[in-house]
Amino acid sequence: MGKNAICRVVDITKFFPGVVALKNVSLDIRKGEIHGIIGENGAGKSTLMNILAGVYQPEEGHIEFDGKTVNFKDPREAQDTGVAMIYQELSLSRSMSVAENIFQGRMLKNKIGLINRKKMFSECRKYLKNLGVDYIDPKILVKNLSVSQMQLVEITKAVHLNSKLLIMDEPTSSLTSGEISFLMKIMRALKNEGVSILFITHKLEEIIEITDRITVLRDGRLIETLNMKDATINQMVSLMVGRDFEKIVHRQFIKDYSNKEVVLEVRDLNYENKVKEASFKLFKGEVLGLTGLVGAGRTELLQCIFGVDRISSGAVLVNDKPVKIKHPADAIKLGMGMIPEGRKEQGMFLKLTVKDNMTMVHLKQLAGRLTFIKKKRQRDIAKKYVDELAIKTPSLEQIAENLSGGNQQKTIIARWIMHEPQIFFLDEPTHGIDVGAKAEIYHFIDDLAKSGVSVILLSSELPEVLTMCDRIMVMHHGEIKGILSHKEADQVKIMKLIIEDKEKSA
Repeated sequence: MGKNAICRVVDITKFFPGVVALKNVSLDIRKGEIHGIIGENGAGKSTLMNILAGVYQPEEGHIEFDGKTVNFKDPREAQDTGVAMIYQELSLSRSMSVAENIFQGRMLKNKIGLINRKKMFSECRKYLKNLGVDYIDPKILVKNLSVSQMQLVEITKAVHLNSKLLIMDEPTSSLTSGEISFLMKIMRALKNEGVSILFITHKLEEIIEITDRITVLRDGRLIETLNMKDATINQMVSLMVGRDFEKIVHRQFIKDYSNKEVVLEVRDLNYENKVKEASFKLFKGEVLGLTGLVGAGRTELLQCIFGVDRISSGAVLVNDKPVKIKHPADAIKLGMGMIPEGRKEQGMFLKLTVKDNMTMVHLKQLAGRLTFIKKKRQRDIAKKYVDELAIKTPSLEQIAENLSGGNQQKTIIARWIMHEPQIFFLDEPTHGIDVGAKAEIYHFIDDLAKSGVSVILLSSELPEVLTMCDRIMVMHHGEIKGILSHKEADQVKIMKLIIEDKEKSA
């Protein structure tokens, strides 16, 4: 191993049922560098990181760390050696407090051996304050946090271990632009202290901003390692996808709403203290963007309309008729569909097959006279959407938890497209999606709108809402601060609505 390398991966190969996840992958990570790992969903990025973190063991090959050959049997052994990982799919214990998660496996104890929670809460506050997220209460149960707040706790947990190698698997996927900028500062500070960072992200602008070198994986194989200063976006995309593709969809935006039919109207909707007097209209064939800071009430607004949460007051109208939606089943009957923010927590049935996950909402249409499912019809329609969305799976019978995160997301999208909703809520649908798959999702959204489906696209990425949305609705502290047309919207106007207080906006 070179003098400047903290870690070296040598000819690593890893198999899963029906899948070659990694094949003869070798690379080195230098001391004090930020090394980007990029590739499409299913390329093997997370698998490689999990091997480095001791979650998986390889079938072939080995790892050298700090000059010694190592074989991590579990994550604790990797952490003790100096490797910590921030997982794409959150690994927190939801029924424990923030502080208990931060110190999990290393609980602070008093002189008689009992857990010293007072000291843990105090130390946890210091860690959170150092990361600028001290608004998170160390005593609160993790299950009561938003997905983005959980991600920040995950980052705090990993950073406080003082690791030599910090693995970040999509750490920015649930963060706002401000939180991402702050995380970049933390990464640079760690680098200056000599910490090596492996950074996985689908956002190539982040790769350009922060990394020293990048390694490209495709279909479980290492394609190339480049110095970032010599790489271009076109080169990276070409190496990642190995094919030509249309990166950005060019939509024909709605210019005249005078004859547009209102399919959904929300009047003065309130939910606890999280959504306040929210009112808006959604038109037929429209893509309405929904953005704002984390905690602004965006997800809560959609969940109230869809029946996940019970509204405190207000009214919802579908096709100009007041409706009572007490459960998601009521929303589905009214022609609504929803892709939730938390893929594994809310969207997937991880122990079921791809086929069963995909057809979950469509079972009634697949049943015969005696209500038995027509298996051939179920397989045929599932295969159709596997092909249309280019879902990488060895078979329709593959267990969903064995798919990559992006292919799990595509499976959820297929489930709802199959059911043909007329009103479609998408909560961060490109979260954890690679550039090729993201373009495919954009084209699907555009096709849905062209067919008359009305879409609310919740996204924290301003370029995404500016690219895709006919109008953009901005929330702040539970209130809808303004709705901008595509023609008048830009990042500056959106950010002003996001950050200004009510008096200044008025």
